[in-house]
Amino acid sequence: MSRKAPLTIPSLLLRISTAIHRDPRNPGEKRSGSYPDRMAAPPLRPPPGHTLAAITALTLVATSCALPETEPAAAGSAASPDEEEHVPRTLSVLGGGDVLVHSSVWEQAERDGGGEFDFAPMFDGITPALQETDLALCHLEVPLSPPEGPFSGYPVFSSPPQVAEGLAAAGYDGCSTASNHTLDMGEDGVVRTLDGLEAAGLGAAGSARTEEEAGAPQIYEVEPVGGGDPVPVAHLSYTYGFNGFLPPEGKEWMGNLTDEEAILDEAARARGAGAEIVVLSMHWGTEYSHEADEDQRTLSELVTSDDVDLILGTHAHVVQPVERVGDGWVVYGMGNQIAGQSTPPIDSRREGVMARVEFTEVAPGEWESGTLEAIPTWVSLDPGLRLVDLAAALADEALPESDREVYQAA
Repeated sequence: MSRKAPLTIPSLLLRISTAIHRDPRNPGEKRSGSYPDRMAAPPLRPPPGHTLAAITALTLVATSCALPETEPAAAGSAASPDEEEHVPRTLSVLGGGDVLVHSSVWEQAERDGGGEFDFAPMFDGITPALQETDLALCHLEVPLSPPEGPFSGYPVFSSPPQVAEGLAAAGYDGCSTASNHTLDMGEDGVVRTLDGLEAAGLGAAGSARTEEEAGAPQIYEVEPVGGGDPVPVAHLSYTYGFNGFLPPEGKEWMGNLTDEEAILDEAARARGAGAEIVVLSMHWGTEYSHEADEDQRTLSELVTSDDVDLILGTHAHVVQPVERVGDGWVVYGMGNQIAGQSTPPIDSRREGVMARVEFTEVAPGEWESGTLEAIPTWVSLDPGLRLVDLAAALADEALPESDREVYQAA
């Protein structure tokens, strides 16, 4: 396939993302209203000498977009009955970066729970953004352990299972689970992870407990902004490898390895099952590189197919560019969402970005992606490990000056 040039937007205005607040009447529920209008962001690339969180802290807003002009209707022409009756629906999809549960992360959860594991407080800072999103998808990179453990971090992970409850409490609807750590705990780890997500009320894509489950794409029924019938949105998830681990013989379906034909086949099956929007999570790229590599560039062409509408990238542990490829968005890397990588901490691995894309129905059952909003995040370590929505925090006049300086520098 030939690569289509990235979308170019001739005139740009920089503004800070607007903080969004949870409905105090229903703190655990997503509001039906939409978040503030935004225009599409161009590719995000870091200039030399700047951190990516500082760049993504600004939402790039196009003030004039090169959209095709509409031909005026011919005199005397009338809209068809279908055109007259169609009222466009809109919905938003958000992706978050790597949830990588190192020992410092679960130790914080244990402190927050007074001896029990409670992961919800560390995600409180992003809950408003998630609650204002119609479909929020996380990336659970690690398998879950039995409740009593043992727990382990890098290089072979086994996380306390309560992290699933924390992600659900934060406002996520589901997670991608295909990663290089999917098989760290073997078949039992895959089953425990999917059981734990299911028990927490979360969907999952990228691994499976049975062959039947592997053959059925994950589809969410999403309530659109402003009402209307629920919209079927499919979520697919694939990874470049499993760090040398292999699934049991005859159960190769247990985890999804990247294969273009397999991805397109599942995307087509998702469409056939009724999905009107298809989101593809890709665990790919070169770790700790802010630039997309050749394999990512090649695989990004998947978004130009008829059956893939958005690509959300993970694995690099640092933020990578966002780019328009054809008519779809490719988010090459969202960095770490929550992690305890390295001692002393490395700032670039504490940076992340949540990517929120707004879809609009242009004809019955046909959707286009429009606005992309980059919501920069930061893992704060003092006084406790917390995930910070940088724009929302900086908009708070009560923010201590010492924290403001740190967040502005992030």
